Amino acid sequence: MMPRAFSCLLIAGSLWAQNSVYLISHKGESSIGFYTPAGEKLTSVPVGKHPHEMVLSNDGRYLYTTDNGTMQIEQAGTGGNTVSIVDLIARKKVGEINLGNFRRPHGIDIDRKTGRVVVTTELPDQLLVIDPVGRKVVRTFETRGKTSHMVTLGPGAKFAYVSNSNSGNVSALDLTNGQVTLIPTGPRPEGSALSRDGRELYVGNRDGNTISIIDTAAQTVKGEIKIGKGSVRMATTPDGQIVCALYHENAIQIADPKAGKVIARVGLPEHVVSLSLSRDGKLAFASAQEKDTVFVVSLPEQKILRQIKTTAGAAPDPVMEIPAK
Repeated sequence: MMPRAFSCLLIAGSLWAQNSVYLISHKGESSIGFYTPAGEKLTSVPVGKHPHEMVLSNDGRYLYTTDNGTMQIEQAGTGGNTVSIVDLIARKKVGEINLGNFRRPHGIDIDRKTGRVVVTTELPDQLLVIDPVGRKVVRTFETRGKTSHMVTLGPGAKFAYVSNSNSGNVSALDLTNGQVTLIPTGPRPEGSALSRDGRELYVGNRDGNTISIIDTAAQTVKGEIKIGKGSVRMATTPDGQIVCALYHENAIQIADPKAGKVIARVGLPEHVVSLSLSRDGKLAFASAQEKDTVFVVSLPEQKILRQIKTTAGAAPDPVMEIPAK
């Protein structure tokens, strides 16, 4: 007979799986895939060409994707100029926001108070403030950096922090007046994540093998953490740890910002380009774009739980867990 406690765990896990859907950005296929936690593909929704990043609306009804139009930051070309809007209940694209002359949109975040969206563009290097309901750009800011990549909103969404990959700095952009403070970090800053209390911003320097710790009040770097090679994306857990995907080392590393060091490492079979966490912060999702595979990693157990295979050529990038509708 199965022990009662173990039986309850299986039931709880089954219910959780039934109540969740994984959204996977198919960068190569230019679509958003809907998957069960077990890896079964439910459907896919076409969006703009080569979407890179995505964010949920405040009510959880819509998904916004940056339709960059190119596969990689190094790739030449004018790229795209839209943000797609996907209705997650109807599971279809219901519109798009035209960015006009601002092309190659990449990073995206949302103001949880107002519902406005901020988007970086690489051509030219700008930060756009978008009204997704009115479907229009309402304000633009020069980042004063080169190849503006990812963006994270600071506490209260007063500041937007933009990683400038080819100028080795972060733009701390005051959204009330447009003033920019350039904060030197390290070579090729990309992914960033805010501490739980909002007092620190963690920025991964892909070619510098470090995480820069930015004091969000002083707008200066207050320290750094040595990590492995090829930091691409990162997130913070509910208990304040930093989880970082390393492209060049085929791994995920966990760092303790208080101790200032890496405390755990999970090896992966392939290069990974993205990193996001489940709703409870216990799972990490890391996508191997070149192998059409998403690795689901248990952070408490520090091991791969499963692999989700997308269709050939889908080139998965970010993953998001949402409640099943």
